[in-house]
Amino acid sequence: MTESAQHFDLITMGRIGVDLYPLQTGVPLSQVETFGKFLGGSAANVAVAAARLGRTTAVITRTGDDPFGTYLHQALKEFGVDDRWVTPVDGLPTPVTFCEIFPPDDFPLYFYRRPKAPDLEIHAEELDLAAIAAARVFWITGTGLCEEPSRGATLAALAHRARAGTTVFDLDWRPMFWKDPDQARPYYAEALRHATVAVGNLDECEIATGVREPRACAEALLAAGVELAVVKQGPRGVLAVHRDGTSAEVPPVPVEVVNGLGAGDAFGGSLCHGLLSGWDLERTMRSANAAGALVASRLACSSAMPTPAEIDDLLARATP
Repeated sequence: MTESAQHFDLITMGRIGVDLYPLQTGVPLSQVETFGKFLGGSAANVAVAAARLGRTTAVITRTGDDPFGTYLHQALKEFGVDDRWVTPVDGLPTPVTFCEIFPPDDFPLYFYRRPKAPDLEIHAEELDLAAIAAARVFWITGTGLCEEPSRGATLAALAHRARAGTTVFDLDWRPMFWKDPDQARPYYAEALRHATVAVGNLDECEIATGVREPRACAEALLAAGVELAVVKQGPRGVLAVHRDGTSAEVPPVPVEVVNGLGAGDAFGGSLCHGLLSGWDLERTMRSANAAGALVASRLACSSAMPTPAEIDDLLARATP
């Protein structure tokens, strides 16, 4: 079988790294004594989340040529994610990310991605464009637009895919990766023209659209070119609006939060699963909310991604 011959349910493209999470909660990083090591990065985590739900997934990204890079290949394989398009970059270290854990809603992140993250060294001429076009869902992130050559590669992949199947733009706004928001907006606008689905929280939607009210965000994203806008509203739940006029607004699933990081990636993987399954918006959003809640109730990101049975069980317990 050639590299392009296998059709994946989901191919993601973007950030990967090693997450180092404190094994003590409520303790500042300066006083933490022990850490757990996990696969991290939004594109990798979304692929893991969808794989846990039974989907065939792959990720396009790059690591350092170092032991942490080796670890990420091992972790992807263990989670059932195809790593054929994960390649090393000489001279750049695999990124690591630290966080502090102050439940229920304070989880500061510290990214170590200097002098440059390998996942920003994705080159357009190295992409398997046939596989990208053939994937049932293709997922890209805002971080992939922040620097060249990743920016050009991301936009080239979107242009070649030409809105085939489902193309998701995870707005994924990380201000530390950009000089200012105004620099990001034109690239976000170009990506939105090629995407069929946009998903982001209110901060991310504001970067992409210039507005912040949830319904206005959704309408602006639809006007920018997508078919489905998914606006995550934190404690108010999630709003999804489709171009055909259907919409769903569902509340969050209550859980005791341990670590909120990775909840959005679990949401994303479950969103892809719902879209692939042909579910209606209400069911898709409720399931994605539950997936995110389950990860928020656990310490890790990638290894915490839930199974279908765990999502169904939480929804059953949360339904009055």
